[in-house]
Amino acid sequence: MKRGIAWGWWLVPALLLVTFAGPRVSSQSGAEPSAPADLVLLDGRIWRGGTATVLEEALAIRGNRIVATGTTRQIQSWIGPSTRVVQLERQLVVPGFNDSHLHFLSGSLGLTRVDLTGAATVAEILARIQNYAQRHPEVPWILGSGWEYSRFPGGVPTKSYLDAIVPDRPVFLSAYDGHSGWANTAALKRAGIDASTTYEGFGEIVRNEAGEPTGMLKEGAQSLVRRLIPSPTRAEKLAALRQGLTLASSLGLTSLQNASGSPEELSLYEELYRVGELPVRFSMAFSVGEQTSPEMVDYLTSLKQRYERHPQIRAGSIKFMLDGVLESHTAALLDRYSDLPASSASPFGELAWNAQAYREMVATLDRRGFQLYTHAIGDRAVREALLAYELAQTGSRRLNARHRVEHIETLSPADADRFLRLGVLASMQPIHADPGTVDVWSRAVGPERLPLAFPWATLRRAGATLVFGSDWPACISLDPIRGLHNAVNRRTTDGHPPGGWIPAQRLSLTETLRAYTEAGAYATFDEQEKGRLDPGQLADLVVLTEDLFAIPAIRIHEARVRLTIFDGRIVYQAPRRP
Repeated sequence: MKRGIAWGWWLVPALLLVTFAGPRVSSQSGAEPSAPADLVLLDGRIWRGGTATVLEEALAIRGNRIVATGTTRQIQSWIGPSTRVVQLERQLVVPGFNDSHLHFLSGSLGLTRVDLTGAATVAEILARIQNYAQRHPEVPWILGSGWEYSRFPGGVPTKSYLDAIVPDRPVFLSAYDGHSGWANTAALKRAGIDASTTYEGFGEIVRNEAGEPTGMLKEGAQSLVRRLIPSPTRAEKLAALRQGLTLASSLGLTSLQNASGSPEELSLYEELYRVGELPVRFSMAFSVGEQTSPEMVDYLTSLKQRYERHPQIRAGSIKFMLDGVLESHTAALLDRYSDLPASSASPFGELAWNAQAYREMVATLDRRGFQLYTHAIGDRAVREALLAYELAQTGSRRLNARHRVEHIETLSPADADRFLRLGVLASMQPIHADPGTVDVWSRAVGPERLPLAFPWATLRRAGATLVFGSDWPACISLDPIRGLHNAVNRRTTDGHPPGGWIPAQRLSLTETLRAYTEAGAYATFDEQEKGRLDPGQLADLVVLTEDLFAIPAIRIHEARVRLTIFDGRIVYQAPRRP
């Protein structure tokens, strides 16, 4: 894996602009094709990446590489008897989307369960659950995800809602962010959770004023119920992944970066690769905790080394969970939560790790050559992650580690420029800032901290490299087009609020596209291989139904994927409209 770009990658557009002096035919301008292309795209609008403002018309692919870009007339010279020709009809072509933070197996498994994404009222949530339960009488557990805190009074769903519609089977439903669970009485009884049950660790059994469990479990307390849920078989996991990969291709995703996982999960992707059923480039970040043993660290190191030269799979990253989420008051803040009473036992939230233990594990894994991800939503957790990275790199003198902080939903202004100085990537998910989902979030943060809510523009101006993803299934949509829409507009798809939510943090379309494409490639040390549509790069690209550079920004969400090309092959083609 090549590691050729230095710190401040976002600050050197001049180095990237040299490739845009004019139409480029093959790797040398004006060169004649040595052999016909396998696939050509003509009469389109091709955004090659970088800060380009002039789009090209056509592109040629041979094997799994782009061999030429230029005018339609120039690229027609690459057509031979067996060349497949796609007429773009002025549609936009961009590099394949790279989701830089998701949890793909759990998201794929969720496709077969209750989907509460987008349910706008308690009544709609309950109707979806009841309908699923009636259609699946054979399922021993009713499982699902996607409910939003703001749909319930006080942001707290209760077991009584579920007991009224499914009294006879255990129900467990994850919040859209994955950091809280909602159980009915049957599930609580199986777990032995009652008024006397205590939980020691990062999390909480939420109780009512009488001390009775409400049915809501935060963070690690979810494990009290989760450990009882039957695990899917390997065959069921593989079937779910195939369904998830089909969905990913339909959304233009050609690279995925898994922000959690295990060696067993990695083996699933390897199996799909061996049988030719992995239409993405996949990077795995292994999950670690305070109980991770030295022997497991050795094993993960061996896996990292084994996959360093794999054509599609990377296994060189580690994921830490340093705090929780703001909606459930488990993210770690520098100043107290705005909506908690003075009597609150944890007015600042809390770290999920002992700070010293976290720093030591970061230093150990940095010395082993891993790239590190740290989930840090609160500004205190972000600061602690940056400090741990700085201490580790000072000790190891390691350069170009490209460690990452995940989410960064709040930020102290004093920490913005540390990302550039330390070479730390800002891995963020624009879909989390959809204005339709931020009411509970905003109350927790309070008005004084709102100007730095999801601070994409602040970090961008400070020189940080922004790397965008979805956090699927802990989000309202896997679709990168929805993320693009939100980053550029900070408005819902129906236009609210009219001026945008915290509009000072909006990004330009070009900045956002780069964060979903070439920055994602940079995050996996693959910027010389993918992320742009330059001759010589891998042929991973997407054809969209709308020219995002030509339509009003508020219409970005209307774009759909017409074609997804991965490794030079068409892996998704939208059905023709009547």
